[in-house]
Amino acid sequence: MSKEPKNLEQRDGFQSKWGFILACIGSAVGMGNIWRFPIMVQKYGGMTFLLPYFIFVILIGSTGVIEEFALGRRAAAGPVGAFGMCTKERTGSDKSGKAIGAIPIIGALMLAIGYTVVLGWIFKYTADALTGTLSRMSGLDAFAAHFNATAAGNVPWQLVGMAVTIAILAFGIGRGIELANKVMTPLFYVLFVGLAIYLFTLPASGAGYQYIFVLDPKGLLDPVVWIYALGQAFFSLSVAGNGTLIYGSYLSRSSNVPSDARMVAVFDTVAALLAALVIIPAMAVAGQQLDQSGPGLMFIYLPNVLSTIPGGWLILILFFAAVIFAALTSLVNLFEAPTATLQELFHLKRPAAAAITGGAGILVGLVIAPIVDPWMNICSIYICPLGALLAAVMFFWICGRQFVEEQVNLARTRPLGPWFYPLGKYLFCGVTLAVLILGSVMGGIG
Repeated sequence: MSKEPKNLEQRDGFQSKWGFILACIGSAVGMGNIWRFPIMVQKYGGMTFLLPYFIFVILIGSTGVIEEFALGRRAAAGPVGAFGMCTKERTGSDKSGKAIGAIPIIGALMLAIGYTVVLGWIFKYTADALTGTLSRMSGLDAFAAHFNATAAGNVPWQLVGMAVTIAILAFGIGRGIELANKVMTPLFYVLFVGLAIYLFTLPASGAGYQYIFVLDPKGLLDPVVWIYALGQAFFSLSVAGNGTLIYGSYLSRSSNVPSDARMVAVFDTVAALLAALVIIPAMAVAGQQLDQSGPGLMFIYLPNVLSTIPGGWLILILFFAAVIFAALTSLVNLFEAPTATLQELFHLKRPAAAAITGGAGILVGLVIAPIVDPWMNICSIYICPLGALLAAVMFFWICGRQFVEEQVNLARTRPLGPWFYPLGKYLFCGVTLAVLILGSVMGGIG
């Protein structure tokens, strides 16, 4: 084995265990938890969907998340440096690994750029909720027209969102990303818990819970249910060979990686369940069916529903404030991988690297705003699963068993069982390949 990287203690890093955990939770909790998970739960039969979803969360959390944390920590670098380290371990040369490592970096940057458009919409809707613009609207047609107008031209708010993102990135890991997540991630949970409790007290909300806590054993025999549960778990946990890996690169050698991965998986799942416990009962209170996902649900159907609920004006404010926190923490994570890579390759100061990646996000984001949906589909269907697969192959196949077990058991008093390596090498890699193939064939599964 090669020596530990010299820059391990020299790099910026998280100042506390919980700072790291909250940052990772913030990166995982994103739009998929809010605008897709609830409709999957309702469409595919509540617990009928949740059971396979929990199984895949356990599988991916106990293999893929651990793998990306451990690989990042060992390399003390992003995908380019980490993949280069892997090929050097195996062949003595890091050139091919570094070249391959560019793929997840490109994926992170592309996804981040697409997210800048969505973040601009969220900022706009939060402002509209605060001014009462949303609560004064009535009917789906009005909300649809408002969203179409927002999507057609939202440059000022897109710039506001990116300015906040760049500022967080420029302050670095401890004083920027960690501090921001210590504030925003807990606030997200507090706001959603509050909304869930309030909706529970409203008449007719009980009909919504029926969609969540039902089980159709026959539904478990439907392969489509398992495919979409896999896709939801995979993308929700943010295994893509970039964001989770780069956060892992800031971990100290005293960190218990499997324990950290478990915490991230648990809290990400809690966030998704909270979203379901808010959105599905809200639709029931309003007497509406949840049959939309994505931006349509977030910006048209849900505001229309929430505006009709008692205290709707306040609910709209709290909801979009919570969504801002979720979106910002996810976007910061996506931009961190290319930002850190610029620092590694060109030895740039943190503010300069953040300005370059953020500037690219602004310029390209403004251009792709009219085609953001197909842009995001390319990222999620092809590039992100490919990045996850490449990272897993590098870790489990290229580096080998001794390396893997050494890294995942570092700082653990009780090593993981012999099950971990074959589970990661064969099952997780196979599952990741399946996500790539199924997504390509079905037009996306997450």
